[in-house]
Amino acid sequence: MEYLNLSMDEERALYAVCGVTVKNCRFDGPADGESALKESRDIKVLNSYFNLRYPFWHVTNGEVSNCELTLNCRAAFWYDRNIVINNCIMNGIKALRECEDVTIKDSTAKSEEFIWKCHNMNIENLTVEESEYPFFEVDTAKISGLKLKGKYSFQYCRNVEIRDSVLDTKDAFWHTKDLTVRDSVIKGEYLGWYSENLTLINCKISGTQPLCYCSNLVLVNCTMENCDLSFERSSVQAEINGKIDSIKNPISGKIEADGIGDIIIEESIVNPANTKIILRG
Repeated sequence: MEYLNLSMDEERALYAVCGVTVKNCRFDGPADGESALKESRDIKVLNSYFNLRYPFWHVTNGEVSNCELTLNCRAAFWYDRNIVINNCIMNGIKALRECEDVTIKDSTAKSEEFIWKCHNMNIENLTVEESEYPFFEVDTAKISGLKLKGKYSFQYCRNVEIRDSVLDTKDAFWHTKDLTVRDSVIKGEYLGWYSENLTLINCKISGTQPLCYCSNLVLVNCTMENCDLSFERSSVQAEINGKIDSIKNPISGKIEADGIGDIIIEESIVNPANTKIILRG
């Protein structure tokens, strides 16, 4: 069955539909309806416009392509399973939460609290123009081509791989576990505090006081710009190209760089023998 070229504003306009295609439709209007496709299964939604709340709650097996979800379309995707979002604009607050088996491709978002508590995600070419606390408690994700501007990103995440991305975000990766970033640019203050098994490979890192209180931190072939007071109370294995502005009280491991501005070791706090610091040259 197909729903074509319709305009709907009533509450639960297409509630629990199954095996349908929705194309060139508008969910908008004075009735201020919500939950347009709640509890639906096996649906395709194409080239449509959403200006009402909660359109895709408890959806199983859904494809949403070439759609616009406005700032008024809050909490768009919650509790969904096996959902594909392709070439969409997501501008409402809290756009995804507690979803499983999610694919997002070639899309943009301007959404506070974007992607919370989601499991098993595949993301390719996503631009997040503005967000606070994006990717909170995400468990198991592969991400490439992410352009992110925000704050407090990827907190409490587990089993996440990021590559070929540009992340402009302070307080990123706090309390993460088993997270790897490759071939990416990471800008922001206080990167990676309290993380466990954080690995950065071929990354350009900038921002004050990065990578403190980390357990089993690994950096391979990275650069660090404007990075002062780095690695405080961290166990770390780091190979840095270029200069680190300063290092403060690492707990253990090895740090190798072409230059280090200041090395601050307080023997009342850490044992300097536990960390090997190597200046190349």
